[in-house]
Amino acid sequence: MAAIITNQFRILNSNNLVAGIASTESNNYYMFVGLPNSNEIDSNWDVATPSPIDNFDQYNEIWDSIIALKKINQSDVSKVVRKSIWTSGTTYDMYRHDYSVNNPAPNSGATHLYDANFYVVNSDYRVYICINNGYDGVDFTSGKPSLDEPTFIDLEPRAAGLSGDGYLWKYLYTIKPNDLIKFESTNYISVPSNWSTNTSVASVRDHTQVSQQIKTVLIEDRGEGYTENTYNNVPIKGDGTGATCSIVVGADQKIASITVTNGGSGYTYGTVDLESANVTNSVSDKDAEFTVIIPPPGGHGYDIYRELGATKTLIYSRLENDDIDPDFITGNQFSRVGIIKNPTFYNSSSLLTKQKASAAYALKLTGLTTSTTFTVDSEITQTVGVASTAVGKVLSWNNNTGVVKYWQERKLFISTQRDAYDNPISPRYGYKQYEFTPSPQTGGSLTIFGGSNNLAIQTTFGSSSNPGVSTEINNFTYYLGQSFVQGVAFPEVQKYSGDILYVDNRPSVTRSSNQKEDIKIILQF
Repeated sequence: MAAIITNQFRILNSNNLVAGIASTESNNYYMFVGLPNSNEIDSNWDVATPSPIDNFDQYNEIWDSIIALKKINQSDVSKVVRKSIWTSGTTYDMYRHDYSVNNPAPNSGATHLYDANFYVVNSDYRVYICINNGYDGVDFTSGKPSLDEPTFIDLEPRAAGLSGDGYLWKYLYTIKPNDLIKFESTNYISVPSNWSTNTSVASVRDHTQVSQQIKTVLIEDRGEGYTENTYNNVPIKGDGTGATCSIVVGADQKIASITVTNGGSGYTYGTVDLESANVTNSVSDKDAEFTVIIPPPGGHGYDIYRELGATKTLIYSRLENDDIDPDFITGNQFSRVGIIKNPTFYNSSSLLTKQKASAAYALKLTGLTTSTTFTVDSEITQTVGVASTAVGKVLSWNNNTGVVKYWQERKLFISTQRDAYDNPISPRYGYKQYEFTPSPQTGGSLTIFGGSNNLAIQTTFGSSSNPGVSTEINNFTYYLGQSFVQGVAFPEVQKYSGDILYVDNRPSVTRSSNQKEDIKIILQF
């Protein structure tokens, strides 16, 4: 049985994602970064980055390595379409409703409208549809090179200049500067949000109130034996009403040109009715043939997402170094980005709502000196009881605040290695994962090992009724980004909560205090 998933279904999915992100009462989406030690996992990671694995075990491993999350707001998401920059001398496709395997676009070879080069963005970031590409049914059945850059914002299609290249362009919209910053990429341009209610494009949209207007009729066969003349008000018949055209017959008794003079309304198919306008020929079997180009549902400009094929969504996020809420650490790297839907607050079933959230653990230490250091990705340990050791891997260290952030990598507790006899090799710290604690059991200690000198947890910093969120040193307030109780801070987000929707393993990116990262995720449906 033959079946397809249509592009309209893909457009619907893109629309639903954008609507879901906007609906913050029921859904919250977050971008995350993680995996600070990818080169330990695979020394060739940055050269040949492995593809993510899609299974439940991998989801848990991803959660273990998440560093921080940032909320995706409505202003951070946009539908996008393929970028096609107007370039002089390029022969573009024109809009047609009937591209297919049997009728490919003559210049791009596309077998579907959305793969054809039928629209452009100009140097002023205005977007236009090509209504006619110089096709004349005689010498230029594939169109002509475009010579005049369209720059106008008229509502009706027209030529862009005086070169006579034969192009007719329809203006759609102008990309806003803020959208350029956030959503432009090498291959895609943004489409205005909320097209049906967007006031900035209302004139284009409202101009289509008379829907399904015919804009173009193409000559497929000029025919023979017609009387030289100009014939006006030639009707276009079909399921719509009111469309007419003007036909010119040349001295060679063939159709020379056809121009739509009234677009009418309501057409989903049409034919040129030569007979009722007394445009007859004297040569049998040499009738002229035409193709009436049918606009997209509602007409050109009515639904920009369906017209341009907005099957992709771009999600934007910027990582900044924020002294108020320093969740995205510096001095280390990340090698994975992704999207999570509806994670919850730590140790809660309530949806996470913070704009940024740390997924790391942290300790506030005392006893440090000016030379105290913790090397990123190295191990720290605490004896929490007899034969019981908590272990973590350093994410970041701040010698001013005495805060070390860490994560607990599962391979420290679960071994997948085997010896020469195929027996599992026990991990160094056993099979139980212990948490660092300000209240060790008998035989335990507050001492944290792993830095340049041994330190202790500052158990006097923060309480359950008054958590420590900042510290003041030399009249300067340092915000810690997490709430400390007795010197220990847990993640702000509950591990393994929500749904991981997207994962992208990347070559490692090292973050420093003087840089920002723009992350753009393009989802294709």
